[in-house]
Amino acid sequence: MTQNTKDFHSGVVALIGPPNAGKSTLLNTIVGEKVAIVSPKPQTTRNQITGIYTRDTVQAVFLDTPGIHQSGIKLNRCMVDAAWKALAGADLVVLMLDGLRYSSRPEHWRRDLAPLIKPLQKLAQPFFVVVNKIDKIGSPEKVFPLLARCGNEWPGTEVFPVSAVKGTGVEAMLKRIVDTLPSGPPLYDEDQLSTLPLRFMVTEIIREKLFLTMQDEIPYNLAVDIDAWDDHAGPNLVGITATIYVSKANYKGMIIGKGGQTLKKVGSMARPEIAELVGSKIFLELWVKVKPRWNENTPFMTGMGLGG
Repeated sequence: MTQNTKDFHSGVVALIGPPNAGKSTLLNTIVGEKVAIVSPKPQTTRNQITGIYTRDTVQAVFLDTPGIHQSGIKLNRCMVDAAWKALAGADLVVLMLDGLRYSSRPEHWRRDLAPLIKPLQKLAQPFFVVVNKIDKIGSPEKVFPLLARCGNEWPGTEVFPVSAVKGTGVEAMLKRIVDTLPSGPPLYDEDQLSTLPLRFMVTEIIREKLFLTMQDEIPYNLAVDIDAWDDHAGPNLVGITATIYVSKANYKGMIIGKGGQTLKKVGSMARPEIAELVGSKIFLELWVKVKPRWNENTPFMTGMGLGG
């Protein structure tokens, strides 16, 4: 891409916040394509996800980070570390909050935001706050106290009420973000939407379908890896073999299901989306293996690229 650097603005925007604030949904809305998986369950994002927003004279590279929370599990601690590390290379930081949660249960504010309040007060970069899910709150009168509380915690910081799902308020927020980015050339080609490897995106699609299919506990105790990828499995056919790793033996049977029905359902949900992603028909084979306490095994997590 050839641009006049003087007239072009580009930079990195880190999206941070507690789990389930809607960061992945907002990223997908901004980019206009699905680059991050979404589920109703918190802590869905484990890795730093990149989405690229490019228009005529601006390119904003958004980093969707794992939710910042307190946990004793090594995987979760790695996820939180990855979220904080994303801030180091960012030109702008956006804190995203679940407006519905704090309007209905204000007592959760202090507990959820305890790890965030003071560090964000000391940020050197420009910093905005986004209050999400305003479409679910109801009357505007319930939104105003949240905006005021953000102003009290981070004086002078601009606060944007939005609905990431419906797009309400997103354009106004986005305009302020791009206006704040420094002058500089684009970092990526104008038609590139993400820096994620294709194989990683496939594992994320499979993991999303597991989140949507399984009981609450199980998705947090599984990981997905690609074992084999054959671009020439047949005419216009890509063959993909993936393994779902679980931390406990009883989870394996639950994921497979009676007669393999649950695993088949996950595969049938994932196939159309993977086929659209790779631009070809696919043959998807899923296996389930037990890897005890994998979420405490640093070499295994590093090999899977988790938390980074």
